[in-house]
Amino acid sequence: MSGGALSLRGLVKAYAGVPPVRAVDELSLEIGAGEFFSLLGESGCGKTTTLRMIAGFEEPDAGEITLDGTDLTKVPAHRRPVNTVFQSYALFPFLSVQDNVAFGLKYAGIQGADAASKIGRALELVELSALAKRRPHQLSGGQQQRVALARALVLEPKVLLLDEPLGALDARLRASLQTELRALQQAVRTTFVYVTHDQEEALTMSDRLAVLVQGKVEQVGTPSEVYGTPASAYVATFLGNANLWPARVTGSSGGTLTCRVGDHTLSVVSASGHIGDHVHVMIRPERVRVLPPDDHTEADGTRLTAQVETVTYRGARSVVSLSTGTIRLEAEVAHSAGQVPSWAAPGGRVTCILAADALRVLPGS
Repeated sequence: MSGGALSLRGLVKAYAGVPPVRAVDELSLEIGAGEFFSLLGESGCGKTTTLRMIAGFEEPDAGEITLDGTDLTKVPAHRRPVNTVFQSYALFPFLSVQDNVAFGLKYAGIQGADAASKIGRALELVELSALAKRRPHQLSGGQQQRVALARALVLEPKVLLLDEPLGALDARLRASLQTELRALQQAVRTTFVYVTHDQEEALTMSDRLAVLVQGKVEQVGTPSEVYGTPASAYVATFLGNANLWPARVTGSSGGTLTCRVGDHTLSVVSASGHIGDHVHVMIRPERVRVLPPDDHTEADGTRLTAQVETVTYRGARSVVSLSTGTIRLEAEVAHSAGQVPSWAAPGGRVTCILAADALRVLPGS
C-alpha cells in the first residue's frame, strides 16, 4: 500500500438557511503522501463536512479536490481511491469478520486466491487472523474497530478517511488504540485523514494537524508547532491549557517586546509587534517555574511574587492556581516524595519565573 498526496483548494460548502450557513468556507490544505493528518476542532467547525467532500459523499459548492494531481471533485464516491472508517463501524452483524472484510472486494470484482491473500494480509495488519470466523457481536469494541479498519484497508486505498473512529470507546481503550492506529498507519504508509475533537488524540497521533474554526483553517503545523507556537488566542486555549492575558506592547527592541500585563511588564523574545498594539500574552502552565519565596536563583525571565490559591493533584504533578493581585495564572509543580512541596500549599507565597522564550505574543481580539 502507498498513500497519495491530497490537495484541497478553496473548498466551500453551504447549507440552506437565512442566511445560508457556510459549513466550510474557502478551505485550502495540502496533505502529503503517507502523512497522518488530523482535522481538529469543535463540533460544527466543518471537519466532518470536509471529510465527506473528500470521500465524495458531499459535493462542494466551490473549490477543487485533487489526489496526486488528478481532479476528484466530480468523481463519484465509489470510483475514488479513498475509503472511510466511521465512528459506528457499520459492520454487517450476520457476516463473519472475514466476510465483513471481503465485502468490498466482491464489488471490486476481486475473487479467488487474490481476494484470499488480500483478506489475510488485512487481518494480519490488525492482528485479527485468529478471529476471522467470529461475528461482530462476539468481539469487543476495540476488535470491531479493527475489523472496520481491515475492511477499509483491504482495497488498498490511497487515502483512508477516519471520522472519530475511537469516539465510542472508553478512555482507557481509546488511549491504547491510538498507539495501535498510529503504528498501523506507519506500517501501511497510506495517507490518513483523521477527524477528531479530542486535542490529546490529535497531538498524540498526527504528523501534522489543522485546527478549524467556523469552516476556516485557523492554523496548520506539526503538533509541537501548533501547541508551542499557537497562531491565535483561540488555538492557544483550545489545544491544551494556557495562561492568556490581554496586554499592551510598551517597547520593542531587536525582536524582543515588552508588554504590560496588569501591574507587570513582561519581556518576550522572538516576537513581532508595535508599541501601542493591544495583544495577548500566553504561557503554558508547564513552562511557569514556581520556586520557594526566598529562592534567588538567577533566571532569564520575569520574576513575580504570587499567592497560592488552590492546588489540584494530578498524579506526578499538581496544578497550582496563583494570583499576583492583578493577574491570575496556573503552573504545574513537580511533586516531592509524592506530594506538592510544603511551600506551595494554599495561602503560601511563592516566586514565579516567566521565561522570555516561554512567553508568546498573540494577536489581540
